[in-house]
Amino acid sequence: MELFELIKSARYCVALTGAGISTLSGIPDFRGGLPGELQRRFSPEVLNLYLSGLEELVPENKEARLVFPEKIFDSVRFEEDPAFFYKVAGLPIYRGIKKAEPSLVHQVLAKLVNRGLLQAIITQNIDMLHQKAQNHTNSRSPCRIIELHGSPAIHYCLHCPGIRIDYEKAAALFEAGELPLCPRCGRALKPNITFYGEMLPLEARRQAEEEAQAADLMLVLGTSLSVHPAADLPRTVLRRGGRIIIVNRQDTIVDENAALRLYELEETFTELNELLEAFPQSHLTYRPE
Repeated sequence: MELFELIKSARYCVALTGAGISTLSGIPDFRGGLPGELQRRFSPEVLNLYLSGLEELVPENKEARLVFPEKIFDSVRFEEDPAFFYKVAGLPIYRGIKKAEPSLVHQVLAKLVNRGLLQAIITQNIDMLHQKAQNHTNSRSPCRIIELHGSPAIHYCLHCPGIRIDYEKAAALFEAGELPLCPRCGRALKPNITFYGEMLPLEARRQAEEEAQAADLMLVLGTSLSVHPAADLPRTVLRRGGRIIIVNRQDTIVDENAALRLYELEETFTELNELLEAFPQSHLTYRPE
């Protein structure tokens, strides 16, 4: 399998993942049916997770469901009415994420990390499934998981420095019908997800660029590269003489530059998993100084 050979021969391999890998975990991909305005404002990775829980709330009105994201993800609206966010987004975030299990792609990437064949994962997803896959495999190998759009792993106060709670505590409060509140000022805590009107996390962007510059091979998985800065990362690899492999159903802006272009994630990673299970050797992990 050419994909496996390219991975084995790489000096420093990095994965860039998007919404497509989480559809295999039961999180729907809504990119084909969303108005262009919403697709320009919000990453598909964010829209997919939230919209997956909205049908239960307003199943009879598709148009109403498509209005919600703009209200949910607006940073000003959150400050004005945080209860609206938790009411509408609470189902997919605090129940959907808990129930979702890592897909075959998440699992195989975790195995590649364990074998020393994958050094970093850059994700546009906010579902924390890469971390869950790493935990399931009891990974001891060092691997950066860089979340370009943040995640609900941490909730923090917009006004009081240092006030933070973790996902488990926020989820427990949601299930109890309560908002996570700042013990200092009493305002609602916000999940560390990038909302409309906010900058992407600067540290995550810096780390992602650092990994792209170090990589001689990047796996581009389940993303059409329609959102920046993720769309720029494969080009960084190419400019520095590296290679990219793309596995995604939709076309991407760098298809013609790919060393290998595949389309079906499940089929590809099923075969890769079988080869990986039969491959006993591990590679030494390389980390540039």
